[in-house]
Amino acid sequence: MTRPPHPHIPWSGGQGVRPLRVLGINPWITDFAAFNLWSRPVGLLACLSMLRSAGAAVALMDCLDPTWDGVAWPRPGRYGTGHYPKTEIEPPPALAFTGRRYSRYGLDRDMVRQGLARLDPPPDAVLVSSVMTYWYPGALDALEMAAGLWPDATRILGGPYPTLCAQHAARHARADLLVHGALERPENWTRLWRTLGREVPPLPDGAGLRLALDLYPAPEFAPVLGSRGCPFACDYCASRALHPGFIQSDPGPVLASMEVEQMRGVRDFAFYDDALLVAPQRWLWPVLDAVATRWPEVRLHTPNAMHVRSLTADTCRRLKAGGLTTVRLGLETTDFDHRHDIKLTRREWETGAANLVSAGFELADIGVYILFGLPGQDLAQVEQAVRHVHDFGFRPHLAHYTPIPGSPMFNAACLASPYPIAEEPLFQNNSIWPCVPGGFAWDKAARWKALLRG
Repeated sequence: MTRPPHPHIPWSGGQGVRPLRVLGINPWITDFAAFNLWSRPVGLLACLSMLRSAGAAVALMDCLDPTWDGVAWPRPGRYGTGHYPKTEIEPPPALAFTGRRYSRYGLDRDMVRQGLARLDPPPDAVLVSSVMTYWYPGALDALEMAAGLWPDATRILGGPYPTLCAQHAARHARADLLVHGALERPENWTRLWRTLGREVPPLPDGAGLRLALDLYPAPEFAPVLGSRGCPFACDYCASRALHPGFIQSDPGPVLASMEVEQMRGVRDFAFYDDALLVAPQRWLWPVLDAVATRWPEVRLHTPNAMHVRSLTADTCRRLKAGGLTTVRLGLETTDFDHRHDIKLTRREWETGAANLVSAGFELADIGVYILFGLPGQDLAQVEQAVRHVHDFGFRPHLAHYTPIPGSPMFNAACLASPYPIAEEPLFQNNSIWPCVPGGFAWDKAARWKALLRG
């Protein structure tokens, strides 16, 4: 498929004489830096899939996707990743002290407004997503734009920002409804339809696990979502606040979605699961078997780190045979006696790493995330971890700590940070190193960059 002439956004689905029309907007990123690492708003896509299955007509405006033919976009990187176009803007007053360039990433704002203004017929409701709490300015801008274009449309804000920063969102978001947590929660599903003045339909099968990927006219890549939530409880993570349970899909819908996307030319698929290797026989093994036997041209990627303790020799062989191309691991620290996640022993780490190499993965394809900037963290331990990863021949990556409301570590982060991170989500931005004494500094950043290069 090709992208439509800009600016045009089509409606999809809809049952009955006058179906409910819901427009989903994935807003711009506002930050010091941003990179497209197979980025898709899977929460928003799950919501649009649920609404369409319940009889609504849906449309998507993803401000982080090329969307229309002829729009200037940076040259793609490897396997569909790459840079976003950006427009430098004034930083919010709270971040002016940094003296750093601040930008809006994604499609040109005027072009987005022009495309939305041509949406015919207009929407009854506008559902705006949020991803990082400190990206909320883009979400608020999208809500304001919707209010100006369609004053009578119901404006809904969902995602991590209103879920984890509910009071801040209630004060600042021009929304008629804030969705706290996943839409498939029965109480959220009921509130949404009642807010819209409609009878509440039953939740569709697979709610939360099916994605409306067809709303992208010419995708370079596609997400794979076989589960929601996470059975672990890492101190720095708010997964349980966002998705308290852990559910997994049957393999059939996952395989069907991948097959459809391949028919549209997609070859790169990124796993979005927080716990990819938990109970892999449920759905992951059938997916890997299908790639190995039927889809040899497919490349799989794990931008979310895999749990090293699950990397048995058999698992690594299956991953390699099943097309895994980009490998990311979560080491986080080599201080094995004082870890912040489910305990990983040195032996488990070394065994998992050796199993990957034995399975045939190239060293250059294996990246390892190391947590940086935790409250009270000994940065000498981070340096040790970087050198440890280099010794294995893998590529270390610093995973800069984001203090997330709802995570077990957040109270400690509030005590460690000089910024009011509980009151203002902008200060939760990991680019300012919110819990590192002295905060971000260019000379320190350059030193860490040199250490990572080895």
